[in-house]
Amino acid sequence: MNTEPFSDAKIVESWGINALPWTAAVREGQIESRKQITDQAIIDAILSRLPRSVLDIGCGEGWLVRELAARDMHAVGIDVVQRLVEEARRAGGGDFRMLSYEEIAAGKLKVLVDVVVCNFALLGKESVEGVFEAVPSLLNSHGTFVVQTLHPVMACGDLPYRDGWREGSWAGFGSNFSNPAPWYFRTLESWIKLFVDSGFQLCEVREPTHPKTQKPASMIFIGETAG
Repeated sequence: MNTEPFSDAKIVESWGINALPWTAAVREGQIESRKQITDQAIIDAILSRLPRSVLDIGCGEGWLVRELAARDMHAVGIDVVQRLVEEARRAGGGDFRMLSYEEIAAGKLKVLVDVVVCNFALLGKESVEGVFEAVPSLLNSHGTFVVQTLHPVMACGDLPYRDGWREGSWAGFGSNFSNPAPWYFRTLESWIKLFVDSGFQLCEVREPTHPKTQKPASMIFIGETAG
């Protein structure tokens, strides 16, 4: 077991422990921001590109893959957590595979799609950088990379606005959750640099807002490959 408090391995360890309560929370609509705002926001962002095929990296229990497959897309979901992949396969509605971000970065995923999406699934440091480098090789000509993540300004809190590891929290979730995953905070500048350095043209940024507070609930980046 990894004992380093801030690491990509610690994130995977946490999600392995919390796979079942997470599956229940998603399928029972327990997460208000997702139910009200961010689930539909990522679907709308993907549909705006009119794709015929989609790859969801970090698909979790598979809800987004099922939603897209129901719209007649060829949808593939990838996750490193065995229990989440098992739950996704049990629910069906898509092609679910177990693979780590490091394996994707090493070129072990052989697919070509119109859109690659990561929906609140880019939490680490080196693993995320590896995914960004690999995504262009997974996209058809003029393919699109869609990323939804925490809004950097809203998620920064009272800490300094600079890249770095942060402690995780399950605040607002049920008592079934434990061992919260750390996450690597990136500024808006750093997110944009990741896209540009990986060969993407950032063609759109969306900021879905909460209907009551009118504050951003997330940030969605839409990047397109040059060819």
